[in-house]
Amino acid sequence: MLGYESKGENGIPGRRFFQKGGRKRTHHVHLYESGHPDIRRHLAFRDYLISHPERAEEYAALKMKLAEMFPLDMAGYVDGKNGWIKETERLAEQWEKGGEDR
Repeated sequence: MLGYESKGENGIPGRRFFQKGGRKRTHHVHLYESGHPDIRRHLAFRDYLISHPERAEEYAALKMKLAEMFPLDMAGYVDGKNGWIKETERLAEQWEKGGEDR
């Protein structure tokens, strides 16, 4: 009813992915069952970016650059940000545990 299209797990076991806006992808939503281990990782990533606005700005700039480089290639866009995300997830995990964050 809200215009979201179900994409199933869309490559990530245990997740349900919904997209809105067709090829323009105006919105997307990831859903996990309560207690799924990926929830903590996603929330740590979010909280880290909120607490480290300079890192959030880096991410925004990277995403804009990749969107220009890969306007019709979602796999290229996702691959382009994968290393940055993995490194930030590592930093977020350390930060969440009270360790160094950079």
